[in-house]
Amino acid sequence: MEREHLKLVIVGHVDHGKSTLIGRLFFDTDSLPKEKIEEVKQICEALGKELEFAYVMDHLEEERSQGITIDTAQTFFKTEKRDYVIIDAPGHREFTKNMITGASQAEAAILIVDASEGVREQTRRHAYILGMLGLKQVIVAVNKMDLVDYSENVFNEVSKQTTDFLERIGIAPTYIIPISAKEGDNVAKASDRMKWYTGPTILQALDTFKKTEKRDENPLRFAVQDVYNIDGKRIIVGRVEAGTLRVGDNIIVLPTGEETTVETIEEFLKEDVKEAPSGKSTGITVADKLFIDRGHILYRKGEKAPHLLKEIKGNIFWMSKEPLVVGEKVVFKCSTQELPCTVKAIEKRIDSSTLEIIEENAEKLENREVGEVVLSFSTEVIVDDFNSTPDLGRFVIEKNYNISGGGIITHLER
Repeated sequence: MEREHLKLVIVGHVDHGKSTLIGRLFFDTDSLPKEKIEEVKQICEALGKELEFAYVMDHLEEERSQGITIDTAQTFFKTEKRDYVIIDAPGHREFTKNMITGASQAEAAILIVDASEGVREQTRRHAYILGMLGLKQVIVAVNKMDLVDYSENVFNEVSKQTTDFLERIGIAPTYIIPISAKEGDNVAKASDRMKWYTGPTILQALDTFKKTEKRDENPLRFAVQDVYNIDGKRIIVGRVEAGTLRVGDNIIVLPTGEETTVETIEEFLKEDVKEAPSGKSTGITVADKLFIDRGHILYRKGEKAPHLLKEIKGNIFWMSKEPLVVGEKVVFKCSTQELPCTVKAIEKRIDSSTLEIIEENAEKLENREVGEVVLSFSTEVIVDDFNSTPDLGRFVIEKNYNISGGGIITHLER
């Protein structure tokens, strides 16, 4: 039986020990090849240092930059219960740039805070993104407890500071754990130096988290990526974003509104496939010759349809040095759709690290600010509630051919 795996994102201020924690997780769960550990030990010895876990990550980074394949999005460690995939491993200096592809796929998060420094601007910004993406399974790791003599008072202060901020963005951390990633306290095994803490270690806490509920029972959403002609068959390929796609389904194609039936589900080297669950990328053939193209969404007749709108409201995290300006045209990408839109209004400009409203009815949104925006389209865009179909409720904005912002749709009213 295939082992379960859970996707995890680790975020926090750049100097608060993310690399050290990941290195420690690898080391303590025996998830690194022995020769890799030996190599890092030798490097550390040559530098006259103890084994430093951040080096483990730096070493993997170095190999990666030399083109040795370690998939950044697939960094694994394991417990008896399951495998963990760390999305967006360190080395991506601009975490915000990867938030849509990284944090948006995560099922759980560790927010790391330095006990000696407390919550910093970058900590808040990263936390805001987690909140915006609706992540509910969150561990706050108060790291570097060795630098504050494992003080319970310091831990309590930092915990309060962190939870006060998280509360404002709708995150209730599942656990707050005092750790020293460098020394290994409360990462894989309980610490003797913090007898006052009786909660779980990082690994025990992670093992209590649940896999994201599969959306197999939800109304069907099939996002078309491309259409191929293979051996005289016209195969529509795409991804089941929600629901379960079955042979014989009566489906409606959006935005055209045409109807047809699923004749076959086509999978490489597999025959007679009858269904495809949510999350599956697959190919299908249909009974009628219809115009179906990339960006179209198929849903099952009789089920709740996605929304077709010419205007949407959303929260957007802007991450370009060039501001987003009211009245300008940008490219809106949602699932496989890609279409131009106009920034109709920026109803609020918000400081992403303090959550203070900078301005209402603003003319522009600057780098690292959050905006409540209204976008308008000349043709209808197909969107859905973020909570039922995240991939149709989440979007990216491209400006001058660069991904410059990402966000979620907040209002689906016509």
